[in-house]
Amino acid sequence: MKSVLTTVVAAADRAARFPSSSDLESVQGSLQRAAARMEAADKLAGNYDQVAQEAVDAIYKKYPNGQGKDIDAGTQKDKCKRDIVHYLRLINYCLVVGGTGPLDEWGINGAREVYKALGIGADTYVTGLTALRSRGCAPRDMSAQALVEYNTYLDYVINSMA
Repeated sequence: MKSVLTTVVAAADRAARFPSSSDLESVQGSLQRAAARMEAADKLAGNYDQVAQEAVDAIYKKYPNGQGKDIDAGTQKDKCKRDIVHYLRLINYCLVVGGTGPLDEWGINGAREVYKALGIGADTYVTGLTALRSRGCAPRDMSAQALVEYNTYLDYVINSMA
């Protein structure tokens, strides 16, 4: 799984060298932000169902009839929430490892093609994830630094789908 640590080590190994000073600064920065990432991961894990529901509500506020194949509204909302929960779980994993590897490997590659095949615009998920980014509040939800870490991965998913 790709993280700052594995990326630095892999790059140094490919170049048959020791990690450079800038490599070590990247690792140190990641380690310094680890506590904030763990806080964000903990808060997200403890509240993911409500957070996912808020995203689904934002999606259906913008797209009252939903998008996609002809299925009943309840099933469509359940599947939408399932997908949002999936992205939140991957964001949680990213917070734990300190890198985008989980999102890259399990969340972004191929997502556009899957949604296109299902007749769902990626903008649907962008709407929900953007609403989550806008609703986050420090210190209500988590500390300011933890919120920065969380929003970094939300932005990463949003930008990859946009």
